[in-house]
Amino acid sequence: MTTLERTDIDRVDGPRKTSGRAPYPIDVTYPGMAHAALVRSTIAAGRVTGFDTARARAVPGVLAVVTAGDAPHLNPAPDTGLWRQPPPPLQHTKIVHHGQYIGLVVADTIEQATEASRLVEAGYEPVDAVLGLDDPRAVTVDDPFGSDRTRGAAAAALATADVVAGGRYTTPDETNNPMGLFATVAAWDGDRLTVHDTTQWPDSVRDALAGAFGIPAADVRVLAPYVGGGFGAGLRVWPHVLLAAMAARLVERPVRLALTRPQMFTGIGHRPATVQHIRIGATRDGVLTAIEHDSVQPVAVDDDNIAESVTTVSSVGYACPNVTNRDRQKRLNVPVPTSMRGPGDAQGHFALECALDELAYELGLDPVELRLRNHADEHPQLRLPWSSKALRECYALGATRFGWWDRNPEPRSMRRGDTLVGYGMAGVSFFWFQQPCDARATIDREGRAYVRSAATDIGTGTYTVMTQLSAELLGLRVDQVRMGLGDTDLPAAPMQGGSGMTASLGSAIHSAGHRLIQAFLDLVADDVASPLRGLTAADVVAAEGRLAHADDPSRGESYREMLDRHDLPELTADGSAVPSKPEELGLAPAGPFAARFAEVHVDADLGRVRVARLVSVVDGGRILNPKTARSQIIGGTVGGIGMALLEETVTDPHTGRIANATFGDYLIPVNADVPDLDVVFVGEPDRFNPVGVKGVGEVGLVGVAPAIANAVFHATGKRIRDLPITIDKLL
Repeated sequence: MTTLERTDIDRVDGPRKTSGRAPYPIDVTYPGMAHAALVRSTIAAGRVTGFDTARARAVPGVLAVVTAGDAPHLNPAPDTGLWRQPPPPLQHTKIVHHGQYIGLVVADTIEQATEASRLVEAGYEPVDAVLGLDDPRAVTVDDPFGSDRTRGAAAAALATADVVAGGRYTTPDETNNPMGLFATVAAWDGDRLTVHDTTQWPDSVRDALAGAFGIPAADVRVLAPYVGGGFGAGLRVWPHVLLAAMAARLVERPVRLALTRPQMFTGIGHRPATVQHIRIGATRDGVLTAIEHDSVQPVAVDDDNIAESVTTVSSVGYACPNVTNRDRQKRLNVPVPTSMRGPGDAQGHFALECALDELAYELGLDPVELRLRNHADEHPQLRLPWSSKALRECYALGATRFGWWDRNPEPRSMRRGDTLVGYGMAGVSFFWFQQPCDARATIDREGRAYVRSAATDIGTGTYTVMTQLSAELLGLRVDQVRMGLGDTDLPAAPMQGGSGMTASLGSAIHSAGHRLIQAFLDLVADDVASPLRGLTAADVVAAEGRLAHADDPSRGESYREMLDRHDLPELTADGSAVPSKPEELGLAPAGPFAARFAEVHVDADLGRVRVARLVSVVDGGRILNPKTARSQIIGGTVGGIGMALLEETVTDPHTGRIANATFGDYLIPVNADVPDLDVVFVGEPDRFNPVGVKGVGEVGLVGVAPAIANAVFHATGKRIRDLPITIDKLL
């Protein structure tokens, strides 16, 4: 077999995207296609007492008007095992959040549908909404993720600790906000349904649609070869997807339903706010003795989402004998939350890494040194060696590249004229995630490969790195490999999320490639004309479109020669990958690790914060393509700047209406907010999968906010525990 290498190449899908030839779901058209527009609730809690649809139905071109309570029946979606899908839409008249879908209009054009949707009038019987985590009426859900952990006796250890640091930290609701609007195009052919959808998990959409309409999953095809970003918003099957299919069945025409930007804020999830309380105990020489970390976050009143833990990082990030981490949810009249890039860990690291910074200052110990003294050499909970870990190298190299050791550690001690200068850092221990995955590989008589799976590429570079991996495994050039993704007619694949796709799909492709090479060897096993007769995949190397003896590359033949001689047009093999269990390998699976170093400039009079520099050193296991991996870290880091300084989804506390549901009001980083970003990769191939990768799609965001917050403290002497860090909090 071939040896995998780190290779910089341009994105293989780049030419299609830059020339406008990449088929995104919102671009799909069918002859005679109709358009749907949504009607949304203007109250946050209560029920609809009735509708007046006469004016809407009178709009020219309107084909159907459907309202809550009179819509066709939709079954609840099946449980995915990771989380449950939101309840099906328009099945009752109860209102549980502002902006809830209560009706649907279908018309010949989007303009007609939009006009008619605004003319649907609803009567309401409102009740007082539960909108705040501190509202005593909010129902509490204890340990919703099954992630609460206790080892040792944290409370007792905190009571006897030499030093205790920490406090109350908060992060706000944030909205994923990919640039591309989510859209679904649905078309029925008898009882068979084809859907083009903005999704990070086509197989899940297929299963949800099949369940909703009571048809076999084999009769549903979901296509998402290109997705214009998702950041977690495309992981669940949202109500508009079901409504598009419902509308297409009602009017017996293909239907497109594209969300508006305000609808994106209420219809496809958001990162839920958190209120965290953390206390860290330590000895005077900086050895951690106890961590107690609690978090509460909102969940929708009718949603049973199995989401992500915020506090787990405190039980695995550092060596500490006594740890308690607890997560709770409060049911509120808010839109359904979901994952957002770096889920759980982004919020949890903010509290943990800022509290560690506070502890370092209390002890008079350098923040980097504090983390090194408490480095977890083995998995603290499993008591197993890590499958790989280069976090110490991340700290050392990051501090040197950044110039950390040259700083004056005293708060408010570094200035450039009227500008306060601050240095801050944070460590990152991101979770490991991998799921079962299937892939199929074919080589034809021209020596070209076609490798495919139902997985999506949401812009992370999956097309590129999987093409590279396939080419390396099969001994082909990159331009000889075609990658097929985003089609449920292809072998089953998991979601594109949790930074697990590279390991999941890569392992499946590794399996398929190995089996395909073995299939060629089986083909010539009794072929007296073949120099490969009687060999196995372990005996050969693949290079330049041929297989050859590993100890004598001159003895071999090409794929084309083997197929020609046996008069076969092609040869195909399937591969699958199931994640190993820690007890099987005697290893704790390691996600990516990182160290972040930030320099901020704060206007001493105005309190305006600018990020001047960010250095990220990342242990991502084997990096298949440093160019695309670096791009992922840069993109995540920009999101981290937004989390630290800008992003907050604001809900009116009286009405439950999102007050800033546009790009004009919801602040996200632009070029002027982003400095030059230094990204370095360290570490070795991981031992928990055959490809040696970890996935770096999300670790780029985690740790940025606390590094910036800690730098702001160093610059100003003010500890900001509530994100985002805005001028009013510094004045």
